Amino acid sequence: MSRGTLFDKVWEQHTVATLPSGQTQLFIGLHLIHEVTSPQAFAMLRERGLPVLYPQRTVATVDHIVPTDTVARPLQDALAEEMLQALEANCRAHNIPFFGIGSGRQGIVHVIAPEQGLTQPGMTIACGDSHTSTHGAFGAIAFGIGTSQVRDVLATQTLALNKLKVRKVAVNGSLGPGVYAKDVILHIIRHLGVKGGVGYAYEFAGSTFAQLSMEERMTVCNMAIEGGARCGYVNPDETTFAYLRGRPFAPQGKNWDQAVAWWRSLASDADAEYDDVVTFAAADIAPTVTWGITPGQSVAVDETLPTLESLPEAERAIATEAYAYMDLQPGQPIQGTKIDVCFIGSCTNGRISDLRQAAKVVEGRKVKPGVKAFVVPGSERVKAQAEAEGLDVIFQAAGFEWRNPGCSMCLAMNPDKLQGRQISASSSNRNFKGRQGSAAGRTLLMSPAMVAAAAITGEVTDVRAFL
Repeated sequence: MSRGTLFDKVWEQHTVATLPSGQTQLFIGLHLIHEVTSPQAFAMLRERGLPVLYPQRTVATVDHIVPTDTVARPLQDALAEEMLQALEANCRAHNIPFFGIGSGRQGIVHVIAPEQGLTQPGMTIACGDSHTSTHGAFGAIAFGIGTSQVRDVLATQTLALNKLKVRKVAVNGSLGPGVYAKDVILHIIRHLGVKGGVGYAYEFAGSTFAQLSMEERMTVCNMAIEGGARCGYVNPDETTFAYLRGRPFAPQGKNWDQAVAWWRSLASDADAEYDDVVTFAAADIAPTVTWGITPGQSVAVDETLPTLESLPEAERAIATEAYAYMDLQPGQPIQGTKIDVCFIGSCTNGRISDLRQAAKVVEGRKVKPGVKAFVVPGSERVKAQAEAEGLDVIFQAAGFEWRNPGCSMCLAMNPDKLQGRQISASSSNRNFKGRQGSAAGRTLLMSPAMVAAAAITGEVTDVRAFL
């Protein structure tokens, strides 16, 4: 088993007990909740007459079901309004901080917690959302959990978990022009597989990660779960500390200096032992696009789609299914695939740096006639910052729709949905069948800059041609 890694240190520091099952009872430092997976958990507490044990360690926002075109109350979708009202009532009843619409702090849960300084190194973090792994970018151990576990954290501030193995995933070198963090994680998942991380925490390391911004690290950790890993993290460093300094919930004054000293001590030891180590070269990573129905089915934008014979035998059945569903053919180029809808947003790529990258591609150009293109900032703060920089003007002048914050078409639990067999260029995290709101809709995952290029040309395009 691993020894001396950040994962081991944080796990040991948060261990309450070893349970008869052999699982660890792990203290959870920060619990993030939203409107979809919390109502049933609160109902379970009411049935048992239990309070929320540490409401000050829970923070709520609304993101999955909110419409992005208008946020007038009541919401047009009666079920969405009911879910929002339930969250508001539960937060009031238990004195849980709630970042609601119009507060200036509302947004996608995995965007607002880091930008508010709630997410910090050395924490254990849980949320009833699979992409909670995002917070590992700060050197936290962050788990997506189910509704019954949301109940457990509300009631006890602990979780029963099996300790994971640790795989070091190192990427070394500088990324080329037009290659972004999204391409890095798609490349990793392509080579390690969507089940390759089962039973593991991924420690992302190497000179490439040392060069990445915090927002780029969040993109990679966000999709660790798509590679099967339970969580993914990056050791905290000067980039981490610079991002956190001065944020509303970050330590201040003397507490800041003490916190940074402790955070430094958490980084994996130089002689740490890992259960597995894999290494990639940044020079081998190109702008990457998914072609199938899992995030592991991807190719570089200048490659052709794999033949069945070139794939491992265990992958051929799902590849055959993917080709039939996507109406694509083995051996054809991915570049030139026609696009109907272009979506920039999500907890993977809805931050200010993502919007800046896309705006550079869009500026002075026009969306291809017939293409629906829209941008959904990840939070009210991101939206305000983008508007202060004039990014909204750039997008709208090009023909993009400029929306309010929310999860939007990432999972389409709101009015933003694909129609029929539409095919989407999306900066989100999952390309499963029906993921974007239509049972027959098709999704190609790529970086925000690549989505912007597709919006301009109406087809999958190598963004390097625009740079």
